[in-house]
Amino acid sequence: MASIENQMENKKKACVIGGTGFVASLLIKQLLQKGYAVNTTVRNPDNLKKISHLLALKSLGELKIFRAELTVEEDFDAPIAGCELVFQLATPVNFASEDPENDMIKPAIKGVLNVLKACSKAKQVKRVILTSSAAAVTINQLNGTGLVMDETNWTDIEFLNTAKPPTWGYPASKTLAEKAAWKFAEENHINLITLIPTLTVGPSLTPDIPPSVGLATCLITGNDFLINGLKGMQMLSGSISITHVEDICRAHIFVAEKESASGRYICCGHNTSVPELAKFLNKRYPQYKVPTEFNDFPSKTKLIVSSEKLIKEGFSFKYGVEEIYDQTVEYLKTKGALKN
Repeated sequence: MASIENQMENKKKACVIGGTGFVASLLIKQLLQKGYAVNTTVRNPDNLKKISHLLALKSLGELKIFRAELTVEEDFDAPIAGCELVFQLATPVNFASEDPENDMIKPAIKGVLNVLKACSKAKQVKRVILTSSAAAVTINQLNGTGLVMDETNWTDIEFLNTAKPPTWGYPASKTLAEKAAWKFAEENHINLITLIPTLTVGPSLTPDIPPSVGLATCLITGNDFLINGLKGMQMLSGSISITHVEDICRAHIFVAEKESASGRYICCGHNTSVPELAKFLNKRYPQYKVPTEFNDFPSKTKLIVSSEKLIKEGFSFKYGVEEIYDQTVEYLKTKGALKN
């Protein structure tokens, strides 16, 4: 028996903060498949409907589920103890908020710092991977088309605070949380990497269809409210940049394990615009009669989001735009959200 116990002891251990989410749950699956023991945190482990997909993953390996609230510092001591890698994916999202400052921005910063404080106390933590967002990179007042955004770019907080465009609270929360994380990590000698994904698409393990999938497929489903949201996204962030969830999870593990990795990494599979995307979808799925007339809405994007740094590090994307949408359309059919 001793040898099996030793194997259990020798397993590499990772902690995934915010395990019920779209990216986090697939990341847990990939880590278990790679032989990691995984601790994860959820807000309410008693809500069996919400964590059903995590309970199902226990068949793949050693998965422990802890209760933790982002704003409670000591909640993270137990799940992080003994872990070499910590992935911080949890973030408050409330697009309908009347008070983004208190609903999203403050809890996002506090949550990131609480996790990092627990990492700083835990002796085994070798690296922390924070999931940021392209919303922390691309929002600015630059004009023109064909601009290239990379890891040196940051969203313009002053512009967000003064112009307060719709949903401004989310990019502000992601930008300020990432900046706070870098400051704390530097002051406390934490080996931090931030991974910066774009709009995330693909099949989800979660009980409900993730909002990002709804947004990315709204031209197919014909949801006018979300189509306006997608147009708003292009106008605010400068492009429609999409990535398969599996590639995003693979990139998290890649930068976690790659010794030479450091700093920020953008993870973007495909850059497009609303009119370009509509033409592509109309041609590929004629049965859904995707509209292709957008009057004077700009068909050329202001910018593209570049993953060159990640690719130079040795990462390769598995999914192009065709596979991303083929898999997502199939997934929506299985969920009953799309007819054949």
